[in-house]
Amino acid sequence: MSLEFNSLEEFAAALAAAPAPDASARKEAEARNGQLTKPPGALGRLEDLAIWYGAWRGTGRPEIAKPQVIVFAGNHGVAARGVSAFPPEVTVQMVANFEQGGAAVNQLSKVFGARMDVHAIDLDRPTADFTQAPAMSEAETVAALRRGSEAVDAQSDLLVTGEMGIGNTTSAAAIALALYGGAAGDWTGRGTGVDDAGLDLKTRVAAEGAARHAGVRGLEALRCLGGREIAAMAGAIARARALRIPVILDGFICTAAAACLADAAQGALDHCVAGHVSAEAAHGKLLQKLGKEPLLSLGMRLGEGSGAALAIGVMQGAVACHSGMATFAEAGVSEG
Repeated sequence: MSLEFNSLEEFAAALAAAPAPDASARKEAEARNGQLTKPPGALGRLEDLAIWYGAWRGTGRPEIAKPQVIVFAGNHGVAARGVSAFPPEVTVQMVANFEQGGAAVNQLSKVFGARMDVHAIDLDRPTADFTQAPAMSEAETVAALRRGSEAVDAQSDLLVTGEMGIGNTTSAAAIALALYGGAAGDWTGRGTGVDDAGLDLKTRVAAEGAARHAGVRGLEALRCLGGREIAAMAGAIARARALRIPVILDGFICTAAAACLADAAQGALDHCVAGHVSAEAAHGKLLQKLGKEPLLSLGMRLGEGSGAALAIGVMQGAVACHSGMATFAEAGVSEG
């Protein structure tokens, strides 16, 4: 199934019409799980993950053979306010590092057999400073959503989306503030490692952005406060849903992108699990808002898709046990 859209309204309609998991495959997976050579529930959450995965893939005995990791990069006009410990030039430099295979996410993708793609989106053209104007026009937002959608390999069977963009934790904080309210400080963290003065500045900037675009929700929050790489992640996550490809969400920025989808259409993230909870304090709060329990909690705060890429191994383990274990009958083991 494709994801066809030429406007934000059409994208929202496509999102609302996205397919559901296969109920018969879920029943088949549940039945198989009950016959495996283990006490009921002995594999804990791995059992639920395997059943969930099989339902989305339409089979009671699934495999993970072609995971895909996509890293999107974009530059933010709000970075000119000094909200990051690093200059915008680092975005370009890190894209080169990704392309040369030198980043953490490259290593994790390789370990788990994932195809990794890198998409740098108009790095010479930062978004507008969202404290002064909407970060993107509708056309720019649609273009970024389409870039993300088109980056998904239709033959992949598990998707991770990551990001690189100096200033994008400020963007994510402003999105979360717009969607869920509270104080700006509830959603703003140290990101790349800013000092106390830098954190105060980030908090003020996020508050200014949310105030300027007061009342925006869903895809409008993405347009007014997001970035091209954030919109691209949203586009990729939505396309994965259309293709029934399960998604592992990464950290705070990826989760903010996903939150815009969840706000735009009920159940839009049913095909997603949270790969980890990061050291960025607001990430855990955002996951709670979305009702997502993280698979891992390792104090990571790198971004790039690294936490979610590491969680590929958890999903692979869950599916391997579910599909590869013998049943009591096959093993000749007496059931208790």
